[in-house]
Amino acid sequence: MSKNTEVYDEATKVSAEDGEVVLDGPDGVDVKLTPEAAEQTGDSLLEQSIKARGQRRMKDNPHRAA
Repeated sequence: MSKNTEVYDEATKVSAEDGEVVLDGPDGVDVKLTPEAAEQTGDSLLEQSIKARGQRRMKDNPHRAA
């Protein structure tokens, strides 16, 4: 994982160009993916964003065992 600790609140721009998926994001992010890799990345992003939201929501709520 990158050593950059900055958290961005702006979405990455995504476009399809010549059969590739192009990501253009903050801090100079410029990535090209195959459609298949983009689909897998999209699935992972959605799954992990849901997990991160839960972590953020529960951060200040200590878990109590049942």
